[in-house]
Amino acid sequence: MNAIGDETENPFFFDRRWPVFYEDNHLLAVYKPSGLLVQGDRTGDACLLDLARQWIKQRYAKPGKVFLAMMHRLDRPVAGVVLFARTSKAAGRLSRQFRERTVEKRYLAVVQGILGKKSGRRINHIERRGRLSRVVATPTAESQEARLSYQVLGHDGGSSLLDVALETGRRHQIRIQLADMGHPILGDLRYGAPGPLPGKQIALLARHLSVDHPTRGMRLHLTCPIPRSWPWPEVETADGDRPPWDWRRLDWEHE
Repeated sequence: MNAIGDETENPFFFDRRWPVFYEDNHLLAVYKPSGLLVQGDRTGDACLLDLARQWIKQRYAKPGKVFLAMMHRLDRPVAGVVLFARTSKAAGRLSRQFRERTVEKRYLAVVQGILGKKSGRRINHIERRGRLSRVVATPTAESQEARLSYQVLGHDGGSSLLDVALETGRRHQIRIQLADMGHPILGDLRYGAPGPLPGKQIALLARHLSVDHPTRGMRLHLTCPIPRSWPWPEVETADGDRPPWDWRRLDWEHE
């Protein structure tokens, strides 16, 4: 494992290619590569929450257990910015923002096909059945309303790049609603993509997260760089410090 980031304004997270977007006594925002769980599950695979606790413990030589609260989730094949709370006060205040939907969440998605409209808004009802969820024509006792808006940023061959703003936070919401439009996300076999991507990623990136700081009275704007190997013509002229898209490019350090 590489050395822990030094005491600079922008420390890195175990690896110099792995960015920390924000850190203070109350918050920690880091990059999640595709393929890494946010929270542990029955597989026993590594997860971002455990790695973040380990990072804090080592960085500050903390004895005992490290408090760190998960505020939101990203699906395993999705990459992007993830925010944790480092204190119970921050956790409570952030949870309220997520409940009251004052948090802004924006994603980039590369989807199959060419959309007919440059922008739009979708309101659907989603019902979960086992491991899959689906859009239902009319609300049911088990369905939840899902709302998002999108803007088409460009086309490349038979694919489109979308900027998606979430208004609600349902499980697999973006994946389901875009697939229901007839435009599944590249690599998303579960919801209709015709084939996988090389690392089993899906072309969905949690690009931007905005929240009110729980104690400082300011708005935080957290933006994730577009990772290397993202399946779209380069939007940045140089690689710079762009992180790897695939967790397998980093996980060898934690074996």
